[in-house]
Amino acid sequence: MSVMVARKKVVRKWEKLPGRNTFCCDGRIMMARQKGIFYLTLFLILGTCALFFAFECRYLAVQLSPAIPVFAAVLFLFAMATLLRTSFSDPGVIPRALPDEAAFIEMEIEATNGTVPQGQRPPPRIKNFQINNQIVKLKYCYTCKIFRPPRASHCSICDNCVERFDHHCPWVGNCVGKRNYRYFYLFILSLSLLTIYIFTFNIVYVALKSLKIGFLNTLKETPGTVLEVLICFFTLWSVVGLTGFHTFLVALNQTTNEDIKGSWTGKNRVQNPYSHGNIVKNCCEVLCGPLPPSVLDRRGILQQEESTAQEGSCLQGPGTQEPPATQGPGQAQEGGMKQQDGSIPPPSAVPVPSMSDTEMPEEKQRTPGELPVPSPDAGRAEH
Repeated sequence: MSVMVARKKVVRKWEKLPGRNTFCCDGRIMMARQKGIFYLTLFLILGTCALFFAFECRYLAVQLSPAIPVFAAVLFLFAMATLLRTSFSDPGVIPRALPDEAAFIEMEIEATNGTVPQGQRPPPRIKNFQINNQIVKLKYCYTCKIFRPPRASHCSICDNCVERFDHHCPWVGNCVGKRNYRYFYLFILSLSLLTIYIFTFNIVYVALKSLKIGFLNTLKETPGTVLEVLICFFTLWSVVGLTGFHTFLVALNQTTNEDIKGSWTGKNRVQNPYSHGNIVKNCCEVLCGPLPPSVLDRRGILQQEESTAQEGSCLQGPGTQEPPATQGPGQAQEGGMKQQDGSIPPPSAVPVPSMSDTEMPEEKQRTPGELPVPSPDAGRAEH
């Protein structure tokens, strides 16, 4: 006897999402697959700060002020918090169209463009959208099967359309878009301040030690400080320059992608429809505006049923018998064919006689329309 049991396996939506992303902590953390440079970023920040707190901070706290390590710790914690927030969050990925939605969009495009003769190139799939009296073109994404919203672009590394796409940053291991751009800007700003801070006080530390034991002896006794100075010196220019560039973009309410493509400058001479014409308003919108929720619903539940067959047999003991029922002529013979030990033979061992019309009892042989006539034996049985 087999019983089919249906078990429901809970599957989260992040397990079925397309694209080249990795997820951790049951979909709460979302990153790109290429995370090698992100680990290098963590190593440089943690290593440099660890050397600074281990060697220079104690000496500077005694010689100058105990506030030096406190302020360094605040900058370090803020930079790490904004880095992890940028790296582990959804940058604003736009879900791909479902099969029905993609088919409907294809029908709309065919109805708009008409039939394209064979051998001719089809017209570009573009929709015009007006924002602040400016015409903005919405481009069709052949991978996601959608018309991308304004300022959105498809990231070739993560293979996703990202809303207000700025760029893909390998140093944070994620795309930078609408939902994490402010944290990215705060990260590079705080990292610039932290780098300048450590570099400055390393120079002060070397100068104070040189007054006592000389410059060359100081370099020999503090190799960790020399390593910190070299790391800060080579990273200072790139980090500070990147911070200045993004400060310029924030003031104009512009993205890196738009600046590289020259969307609002160059030949077109089209003004930026997203700029308020005021630096303060642009900064407030980019850095202090409401943060939109994620539209991916990564931890939503998808239920999949899995059917498993279970076999079970009902065994009867020698003392257990089925309740007696009205037995026919065939059943009486079957009841007398029990084995000597009281067990019932298997069904294949019990012969089942097949009765034709000529072998049927008299009370069962009648012509159509004839009423059944009770036999005398049946009457005695009823009494």
